[in-house]
Amino acid sequence: MSRPAPAVDAPPDPPVFEAPWHGEVFALTVHLQAQGRFTWPEWTARFGAALAEAGEGTSLDGGDDYFSVWVSALESLLAEDGSAPLSEQARLRAAWEQAYLSTPHGAPVRLPEAGPPEPER
Repeated sequence: MSRPAPAVDAPPDPPVFEAPWHGEVFALTVHLQAQGRFTWPEWTARFGAALAEAGEGTSLDGGDDYFSVWVSALESLLAEDGSAPLSEQARLRAAWEQAYLSTPHGAPVRLPEAGPPEPER
């Protein structure tokens, strides 16, 4: 049985995520939960509280604003459990900023060879 050909003038489906990094942070969160770093009830409580706090002056339309809150909630959970202390997050953020500011346009951004330390387990 063959499928009918799609209509030529049919609009394409919109992307699931507005930006690639939205999908990446979503996938990272799902992966960390699957690895047992936190439970879904812990995640939803933390993310819900972060959304409520941020929603006071933000539209939270599902774009960068929404996923910036998502990242903040994830960072706070990982800092709290000790797997990504705030000091280490700040160090890596500064290293990435220095790396992208010194990378020529179009070239891949890379951290220095030493790279980030492996997380303790």
